Amino acid sequence: MLTPPEISYFSIGGFPIYYYGIILAVAIFVGIVIANWVAIKHYTLYCVIPNIATHVVLWGIVGARVYYCILNWDFYSEHLLEIFALREGGLSIHGALIAGACVVYYEAKRRKMDILKLFDICAMGLPIAQAIGRWGNFFNSEAFGLPTDLPWKMYIAKPFRPDAYFNNEYFHPTFLYESLLNIVIFIILYKIILPKHKEHYGFITAWYLILYSVARIFTEALRVDCVKYVFGIPFPIIISLVLIIGAGMFLYKRSKKITPYTK
Repeated sequence: MLTPPEISYFSIGGFPIYYYGIILAVAIFVGIVIANWVAIKHYTLYCVIPNIATHVVLWGIVGARVYYCILNWDFYSEHLLEIFALREGGLSIHGALIAGACVVYYEAKRRKMDILKLFDICAMGLPIAQAIGRWGNFFNSEAFGLPTDLPWKMYIAKPFRPDAYFNNEYFHPTFLYESLLNIVIFIILYKIILPKHKEHYGFITAWYLILYSVARIFTEALRVDCVKYVFGIPFPIIISLVLIIGAGMFLYKRSKKITPYTK
């Protein structure tokens, strides 16, 4: 059984340090290290990732926060100052992907690099960063699923329970499911996709989007904290389906351009 700590922070000199922030920082650092390692080992590109990392991370966080606040605008429209309360959580990976992709595109054009190649390198660092980052949800008692009595259930204190499940104590740890699935995604990308399609730029990125979107649909279907629905469907599931279709079409078109001699 998983039990989050009662307090989501500790203090140094009276200043609160949130576990969520620490985990996010570790996740970002590890993601950068992995992407840089892939760039050097498999593409012989030095210093590119460290040079663009600050901009990608900064705007990725801004995008993640803006996207999250838009989806939760009913709350933030009445509590505008809460928009800046990043240390308390509230980031969306889809927002981070959109903003981060824009920065990577800009940096690739500015450096006259192949855009899809740089996307692929960055995509290799994302799954592990996400796997680590999801543990921030554990310390914030968020991103959990439906009630369950499974041995790996997660205890949720009353202040964090949805009204519909107020009398339930244990829930699916969907943050853990997504964390483990992201590790599997990294293994697939590194062991299968990268060796086969290293020179077919864009394949790694497309497969990352497909695999993560499938994982997200699974976990999102279990979660009870989605605040945005479209036609009764959680909005993250709709975005995931769009990404699967888009990435699938990209792979189909790119595959037709690959001759039998370059496969």
